[in-house]
Amino acid sequence: MNEADIQEALKKLINLGHDPSGWNTLYRDPSDNSLWEVTYPHGEMHGGGPRELKSITPDQALLVYGLRTEIDMLNITNLHAEVDSKPILKGLTLAINAGEIHAIMGPNGAGKSTLSYVVSGRPGYEVTEGSVTLDGQDLLALAPHERAAAGLFLGFQYPVEIPGVSNVQFLREALNSQRRARGEDPLSGADFLKLARAQAQALGLDLDMLKRPVNVGFSGGEKKRNEMVQMGIIAPKLAILDETDSGLDIDALKAVGHGINTIMRAPDKAVLLITHYQRLLDYVQPDFVHVLAGGRIVRSGGPELAHELEREGYVGVAA
Repeated sequence: MNEADIQEALKKLINLGHDPSGWNTLYRDPSDNSLWEVTYPHGEMHGGGPRELKSITPDQALLVYGLRTEIDMLNITNLHAEVDSKPILKGLTLAINAGEIHAIMGPNGAGKSTLSYVVSGRPGYEVTEGSVTLDGQDLLALAPHERAAAGLFLGFQYPVEIPGVSNVQFLREALNSQRRARGEDPLSGADFLKLARAQAQALGLDLDMLKRPVNVGFSGGEKKRNEMVQMGIIAPKLAILDETDSGLDIDALKAVGHGINTIMRAPDKAVLLITHYQRLLDYVQPDFVHVLAGGRIVRSGGPELAHELEREGYVGVAA
């Protein structure tokens, strides 16, 4: 490949960093998680174009760059899905490793919420092609409650109210049903209340709200805080948060960002944030940002891509 071909190929790859010498740079292809090394004859930081692009193994990446990249958590491959016979997702591919936070941004109607519903198993969304795995397990073969027990959590854009069911009752049943599905002993009432109080206090939710019906009479910000407490108690492997910043004021947005960082920023967890705007990413810095348009990911990059979208809009960036 000549320099122009390599430059074109790099537009589809994500920069993971330099080796100690500064002469080589590691990239990842978000479509299949493959790793690529680019050699710069004068060092990328000192100018000059790339000379060589070659594939390398995860073991080589760990040895040379000190990066452990082989721990795949969520793998979505060539996903096609439709609603009422209307195609929405049209060949979407995405790989998320443990320890990573990914953000998906895109215009209305691009398929962002559809992606979250398909992965979580919402009825009415038909997968016509492709695969979705979580830690190697076929999610599409599981019922929604089985996906939750496998470690998946879905945060709603508009959390629903459940009159007559208290937060404490709802969360204890949810947690213990998942523990039983994994072959674990359920928590006693005392142990659960201790956990629930600790999570509520850590995320700034009034303890009295744990006794109230789920989300009934809560403000928008209180509903999102309550959802963060739910996530903290459930402790999922993977959280998909669908426009969780929708309708929040600055204080509530900060609280949600704090919750995501506190609960999910860990080497054995991962997050997929779906959002329209940069503002949430000021509080939860993603490792990778993807642009979803026309039912597939058309561009990927680092956190700087979100700022580019704010400046230029989706039409200019996704073209």
